Amino acid sequence: MKKFLKIIGRVLMIIAAVIAVFLLGLFIYDRIMLSSEKMLIENQMYGQKVEVDGARMSIYTAGKGNHTLVFMAGAGDSGPIFSFKSFADRFSDYRVVIIEKFGYGFSDAFDGPRDVKTRVDQDRKALKAAGIEGPYILCPHSYSGLETIYWSQTFPSEVEAIAGLDMAIPAAYDMYDESYIKSNASQFSLMRAVRKMGIVRLLAGGSINKDFAAEEKATAMALVCGRYCNETYAHESDYLISDRDLIESKDMPDVPTLLIVSDGKILEGWTGMVKDYASKLSGATVVQLDCGHGVYREEPDKCEKAMREFFDKLDGKA
Repeated sequence: MKKFLKIIGRVLMIIAAVIAVFLLGLFIYDRIMLSSEKMLIENQMYGQKVEVDGARMSIYTAGKGNHTLVFMAGAGDSGPIFSFKSFADRFSDYRVVIIEKFGYGFSDAFDGPRDVKTRVDQDRKALKAAGIEGPYILCPHSYSGLETIYWSQTFPSEVEAIAGLDMAIPAAYDMYDESYIKSNASQFSLMRAVRKMGIVRLLAGGSINKDFAAEEKATAMALVCGRYCNETYAHESDYLISDRDLIESKDMPDVPTLLIVSDGKILEGWTGMVKDYASKLSGATVVQLDCGHGVYREEPDKCEKAMREFFDKLDGKA
């Protein structure tokens, strides 16, 4: 029995040593790749950099038209320009803008508050610095719905309309309390450690659009491996309860609103909450889709159709 236990012990030690060597090699490889990818990110040709509050924020612009569509990413998107670009470019007859908040995509990290007021103020400063005048049609996905609602509540003259791409509303975060926030923070720390160990590089390939050109794939991979769950993004959730309460303390936005809604599997009760929210708005349009949360990726044709019909109504064409 003792001999058997010794053999088992040696086998376990060998397995542990192999895993340790593998992880060390993966870490070293990831460090080498991150170093080589710095110039790839710094010299990117997808968006411009503008200075906001002492750091650089990335903005993509394209197209020309009578309306300015501002696409805003969901929480923790490592590359909003890459996430939105193929869909946003369908609207080349409009002026298209993709904002990358601090901690997202090609934008810098930011060592400061990440509450909704700060995020919206920085978005507005970035647009101004880029020479992009309002009013805007805000096109938020998921979590950026909170920023969109606050923006339209606080600066209604800047918001022509809202075209939500399965955007979140304050009620979606009613279950959040301080213990939930602390639990989230612990999860973010763990995921950040996984990224810094290089493990994300093993898993990220499946999240990259297969239709991307080689350079686009390399750049998207660099963003995921270098930015995933970074501190700037993670700190946004620290303000979630106060952000929610602030938005709910204000009047409902009084702007034309389109809400494209997913199948709701992202969160129990999601569809009902969004439709209830829409019922409290003046003449909101709701388009229900039978697809997952990433509506503009999963059903781009239907999303484009709904948005164009909505824009035609704004122009009095329908």
